[in-house]
Amino acid sequence: MKKTVLLLSVLLLAACAPKERTLKDVFEGKFILGAAVNAAQINGTDARGDSVLVKHFGAIEPENCMKSAEIMPSFGQYDWTMADKYVDFGQKNGLDVYGHCLIWHSQCTPDFCYDADGNLVSADELKERMKQHITTVVTRYKGRIKGWDVVNEAILEDGSYRQSPFWQILGEDFIPWAFKCAQEADPSCELYYNDYSMHEPKKLDTVIRMVKNIQAQGIRIDAVGFQGHIGMDYPDLDLYERHIRRVKEETGIDVCITELDMSILPSVTQSADVSGINFFEAMMNPERREELLAIVDPYRGNYPEEVYAAWNDRMGRFLDMFLRNSDVIRRINLWGVSDYDSWKNGWPIPGRQDAPLWVDRNYELKPFLKAYINE
Repeated sequence: MKKTVLLLSVLLLAACAPKERTLKDVFEGKFILGAAVNAAQINGTDARGDSVLVKHFGAIEPENCMKSAEIMPSFGQYDWTMADKYVDFGQKNGLDVYGHCLIWHSQCTPDFCYDADGNLVSADELKERMKQHITTVVTRYKGRIKGWDVVNEAILEDGSYRQSPFWQILGEDFIPWAFKCAQEADPSCELYYNDYSMHEPKKLDTVIRMVKNIQAQGIRIDAVGFQGHIGMDYPDLDLYERHIRRVKEETGIDVCITELDMSILPSVTQSADVSGINFFEAMMNPERREELLAIVDPYRGNYPEEVYAAWNDRMGRFLDMFLRNSDVIRRINLWGVSDYDSWKNGWPIPGRQDAPLWVDRNYELKPFLKAYINE
């Protein structure tokens, strides 16, 4: 009898104990908190990653499986395997599911913009192909995807348009056309433009003009994605905040902080584009690779206490800024679940070890988050 009473007392105390707060609890009513997932998480082979993801995050975005080269290896020939698994994974775990991305010059289906002879197709042909692809993908997941990155990375830091095949054929018109096709395919889905280096003033000027052009044509765009690939020395926090506010003030639409990570290592570039940096010799020459790694990864995974503390302080200040602007920011999406599987590892030199995310390699929340959890 005494054992029964004791067991009941323990169970009662457990039931009455305060529920452990999670990140999605902390930021509820402020913004949606999401993370990008990779094949291991989608397939269930990263059980620890899946556990921390479902516990702390309320939304997911795919790292790769919905980019056109992945979902459509050749034009009109689709492989839905991973994309279907991705959407099923999100719904099974009660997560908001987002799509990334419909039109992007990189990781693009090789023959999307070219004919059988390797020449650029005509403007009419490209518009038809864009409509076909966007309609096919968006319609397949209609009602299951909450929002799409419709166009990704079309504008350069100096404010000029990237001279991608889409731009070469259609000029600036390829962007509103993509949004029009997406809107028609799923009128209830949120539609975003997504880009990096949004702290660059000339770039933001062009993005704002582009958004206004879309709006002037009666086409819907719901938010601008600020890719948060940031570093310890860039961007200036106050400037970043002003740019977030500018989007709302000048266009009336919201901002999403997308692809958020902050390298703890010395900056190689302040851009997501490293095409101008020659690391070929580092790939081919082990001695040269070690010389370069000593410069761009001096810690090799053993971060000095003061460096780790500085990272947590800076990321905490960014999070405080995001919270101050939660009336404008509708979603924050980390570009990965944990440091263990961040794309920053091995980028742009094999062997480089980074720690850019909110969850460390042991799948524990980093120190700067503890204050929010324990409030």
